[in-house]
Amino acid sequence: MADKVLIYSRFPKTMMARFAERFELLDTAGKPAREVFPPDELSGVRAMLTAGGTPLGAEAMDLFPKLGAIVCYGTGYDGVDLKAAAARNIAVGHSPGANAASVADIAMTLMLAATRRLLVADQYVRSGDWAASKQSPLMRPQAGMPGRRIGIYGMGEIGRKIAVRCAAFETEVGYFSRTQYDLPYRYFPSLEALADWCSVLMIAVRAGAETQHVVNADILRRLGADGYVVNVSRGSVVDEKALVAALVDKAIAGAGLDVFEREPHTPDVLTALPNVVFAPHIGGHTLDSHVAMQNCVLANLTAFFEGKPLPYAVKSA
Repeated sequence: MADKVLIYSRFPKTMMARFAERFELLDTAGKPAREVFPPDELSGVRAMLTAGGTPLGAEAMDLFPKLGAIVCYGTGYDGVDLKAAAARNIAVGHSPGANAASVADIAMTLMLAATRRLLVADQYVRSGDWAASKQSPLMRPQAGMPGRRIGIYGMGEIGRKIAVRCAAFETEVGYFSRTQYDLPYRYFPSLEALADWCSVLMIAVRAGAETQHVVNADILRRLGADGYVVNVSRGSVVDEKALVAALVDKAIAGAGLDVFEREPHTPDVLTALPNVVFAPHIGGHTLDSHVAMQNCVLANLTAFFEGKPLPYAVKSA
């Protein structure tokens, strides 16, 4: 009999196909588990698969008395209460670095599209304004990449790949992280100092309580009128109301966003702005990234059911 795994978050069935070949999946389709499965079936659940950003606290864990492993699909695990899991001897796993290259790629895409006003240019062609030689103030020349100062907040796997890509564009790269690493980039002792220095702030820090709204009105003000924000971390890291105000007041020049505070919803005032480029949280959504993330999930689940430590475990808080 195949081991049972509860699918706690909502995932496309195509993403679960490889897991279904190895395990018996109890798919909640994102609904409360008690509404989908009877209590006697839930009482025997030993492992669950979840999206890292889905809230999963002590109360939810207590619905599954035999739960021993929570495996996150992807790098993030900010939705999981690690202290509650540790108190219940529940191992938590994730897929560290599996989608780092893809997320770094979308960060670069958003930065280039925002700084070069690609969406505005696209519309300028589609509308016929270019053919009609119609003047547009939004089509004024913008600063190029050589010599531009790129500040990276968070120097994990994703941050490092962003740094390498930015350096290839002949930019100056600086970073702020909890740890200073032996890297060929300038280190800043605080996020404030980094924001004062850079013209593009790339947010690649791991989300959590300590980073909630850390990119606030003050940080945005420090970026200045020529500054841009690119967020590929989590929407919670940026104070979205402060970001909207900074964009509307032209306190910063623009933004590139793949993540938002209340996904999939975004404020109408934000989506109406021509100097913001959006993506629907697709940073890690590439074929190769999904294969890599699934490999980590399979390794974690297989190890758990074999009574072994998770090879890709999250350290408890």
